[in-house]
Amino acid sequence: MNTSSAAPALDLRGLVKEFRTTSGVVRAVDGLDLRIEPGEVVAFLGPNGAGKTTTIDMVLGLAVPTDGSVQVLGSTPEAAVGAGRVAAVMQTGGLLRDLTVAETVSLTGALFGRDVDPRVYLERAGIADLADRTVGKCSGGQQQRLRFAMALVPDPDLLVLDEPTTGMDVEGRREFWAAIRADAARGRTVVFATHYLDEADAYADRVVMISHGHIVADGTAAEVKALASGRVISAELDDDAARARAAAELSALAGVDSVEERGSRLLVHAADSDAVARHLLNHTPARDLEIAAHNLEDAFVALTTERSAR
Repeated sequence: MNTSSAAPALDLRGLVKEFRTTSGVVRAVDGLDLRIEPGEVVAFLGPNGAGKTTTIDMVLGLAVPTDGSVQVLGSTPEAAVGAGRVAAVMQTGGLLRDLTVAETVSLTGALFGRDVDPRVYLERAGIADLADRTVGKCSGGQQQRLRFAMALVPDPDLLVLDEPTTGMDVEGRREFWAAIRADAARGRTVVFATHYLDEADAYADRVVMISHGHIVADGTAAEVKALASGRVISAELDDDAARARAAAELSALAGVDSVEERGSRLLVHAADSDAVARHLLNHTPARDLEIAAHNLEDAFVALTTERSAR
């Protein structure tokens, strides 16, 4: 792995990708600009159809941009991939069911002209105990970790992961990300797309959100969460009449976005959590008051919905 290069790991400028369909031209990626430096761990998030997979395909040289440019480690995607500097863990494909797990890694090494010890990579992927098991008898999560082991064989500078933990249980996901972070600590750049927002929150240095082919947020998880302004204030009101009266009063307060009843509990979404809390404590029989900041899922919904509404 060569981490000495000053070139960015990824440099996407004015990236556009259009597809022709029977109903006309669809622009999946629309003028996307993104620069990722070596050693960053970046989560690439967006709803279905946002353009994530299309962008990843262009980074890997699997699709050609309609306009704009893609630079990967200072060269073209095809050159970077051909030199073994880029590897990918995709959701499906790439496995021969009748080979053992160890044979699969050895074959991957042979494709790069290398005689490798498969156990080295299987241990880093956390599946050394599966070395003699045939691929067809591995679970979906185990196969994903095998793809990760295969991706490590060329010792890439950039690792691209597309929904890498699909099919894994909670413990498997935790172990997988521990292995990814250990590799990132060595200077490897990791870019991953996931629908598990808790993974992005916990493991990414940087979160990039995309909607309708545009980047709508780019920063640390904390910075992105802060873009979804406001707080959620909740409180218990056992009396139905008092709860209904409080809901009406809170809805009239400045800065309150919405008031929701969930059983005996009121949930208030507001920009000014202090004003809501004061009203609940001073003018209602509310108890068990809680104030919570928005999480990454709230930011995801707010930012991608806002973009869709434009």
